[in-house]
Amino acid sequence: MDADILLFLQNTVRNPVLTPLVKEITALGNGAVFWVLVSIVMIVSAKTRKIGITSILALLVSLLINNIILKNLVARVRPYEVIEGLVPLIRKPWDYSFPSGHTGSSFASAWVLYRRLPKRFGIPALVLAGLIGLSRLYLGVHYPTDVLFGVVSGIGSGCIAMLLVQVIIDKRAKSGV
Repeated sequence: MDADILLFLQNTVRNPVLTPLVKEITALGNGAVFWVLVSIVMIVSAKTRKIGITSILALLVSLLINNIILKNLVARVRPYEVIEGLVPLIRKPWDYSFPSGHTGSSFASAWVLYRRLPKRFGIPALVLAGLIGLSRLYLGVHYPTDVLFGVVSGIGSGCIAMLLVQVIIDKRAKSGV
């Protein structure tokens, strides 16, 4: 089914107008740089500092779970190496396919933003995270299940980060720091 979806996207959805836009969207997820920058901007302001720190922590949790542990444990080869006729539209990534690190990190940060900021900021963050995940399919560098798990692990990473920050706040409050 993964192969059918990717070949459908390649043969039906890909087009010269959409491709440059999708490449730009996927670039926002490269190294989670966009999400790191958003987090740093929030850290600068005392009003959003805790949210920015939580977002950075969520990105670190996602990096650990997805890119350091799961990619190497599962060691799933990229779809363009297995699916006959599938052509990636960007430079071939050097690491394994499962799970999608772009999607995981995007949803890790976006979930924190969605849960902690007004919805007028949180909803666009989730939409962008979703577009980054979909871009990985369009470009032919991930299986749908890679992206789906990236969504789940990203949201989980965001939840873990929010929980850890709350535990730290609670401990500080109890100790009077």
